[in-house]
Amino acid sequence: MACTGKLHVEVEVKSHADKVWESLRDFIYIYPKAFPHDYKSVEVLEGDGIKPGSVRFITYGEGSPLVKVSKERIEVVDVPNKIFCYNVIEGDLLKYYKSFKANVQVVPKEEGSVLKWSCEFEKATDETPDPDAIKDFAIKNFKELDDYIIANNKA
Repeated sequence: MACTGKLHVEVEVKSHADKVWESLRDFIYIYPKAFPHDYKSVEVLEGDGIKPGSVRFITYGEGSPLVKVSKERIEVVDVPNKIFCYNVIEGDLLKYYKSFKANVQVVPKEEGSVLKWSCEFEKATDETPDPDAIKDFAIKNFKELDDYIIANNKA
């Protein structure tokens, strides 16, 4: 029997939602430059790397706990609601999970914003743990992104 699950986390940040969304959309440019310890490179294999149908190949750095490479397809981009969804289609994560889909939403707050990250997964085996390390990596990345936006006066 397949073992499926979901994880969800919310991270409050100081940066304005529009700036966070803009920075997430510029992932292919910002992340390898701003966070080389986590992202060695991001290549766009199909599309523009931003719109649905785009495929990105990510090579992770030493900061990534389980995954060193990942190919992701962007499935949904909802600009007005600041939501994007992607599906891992190849790479190290699929050694542990038959499927892995993630959703990110940026929600404006009176001061700052909230990043909501969730994933749906199907484990490769019953012994495979939930992807808590990936959730923790996402939390760390969101906090680092907030620091980056503030440090570059983009808040």
